[in-house]
Amino acid sequence: MPWPDWSGWVIAAIAAWVAFALLVAFIMRTNPRGTVLAGLIWWAVRLYTHLWHRLRVDGRESVPPTIHPGPLIVVMNHTAGIDPLLVQSVVPFEIRWMMSADMRFPPLEWLWRYLRIIFVDRSNPKAAGPRDAIRHVTDGGILGIFPEGGLERPARHILPFAPGIGFLIQRTGAPILPVIIDGTPIANTAWESLTRRSRSRLTFKPLIDYSASGLGHADIAADLRRRYLEWTGWTAADRWQPPAAPAEEPTERSAAS
Repeated sequence: MPWPDWSGWVIAAIAAWVAFALLVAFIMRTNPRGTVLAGLIWWAVRLYTHLWHRLRVDGRESVPPTIHPGPLIVVMNHTAGIDPLLVQSVVPFEIRWMMSADMRFPPLEWLWRYLRIIFVDRSNPKAAGPRDAIRHVTDGGILGIFPEGGLERPARHILPFAPGIGFLIQRTGAPILPVIIDGTPIANTAWESLTRRSRSRLTFKPLIDYSASGLGHADIAADLRRRYLEWTGWTAADRWQPPAAPAEEPTERSAAS
């Protein structure tokens, strides 16, 4: 009885193994942490933001194209709880985010630790958050911060920028990558925006270097806010206001370029 010809199965198995190895290598190479888990999470977030929120991006040429671009502070206006996911899904480097301590939902502590969130306690100016942020940037890391300190309400109203953003910029000397976020879901809570569909849009502006400006930290914060008001043409708001009831269908809004 002749031996069965296994050559076809062997070739198929080798081809499948090579394809799998190449896929794993691609996933590891295309995420800042260089691990399969981080790569799978990153691609899942990309699919979520592009399919569920129909994300559009302008100004990609302003984004450093490398996984490790060196010290950098990414500054954004704050529209919804999905803002960090939107920005992280389109940049090639990992952003370490600053977040208010009152958003530290205990059941998600494992997630905060995995993401290495830097929490800021607004009631305690001597807390370690700002020091950790400065250390992270001066060590060559990328920091993400929302200088308004809360969600823009009403929408398309730029809140005052906290002087703390100017302090971080002044102390680190790092360049700033400004991002305008628009078109996100209008939701009563940060978490609610995760389930609402939208037509979100990110606009990246050219890098800003304040290291030789001679400005104090309060002046840097004020200058950044002035730039956002000029870029967007939105209204300057003196304080946060409760959100209006969300519309039944999201409407498309775009940031001024």
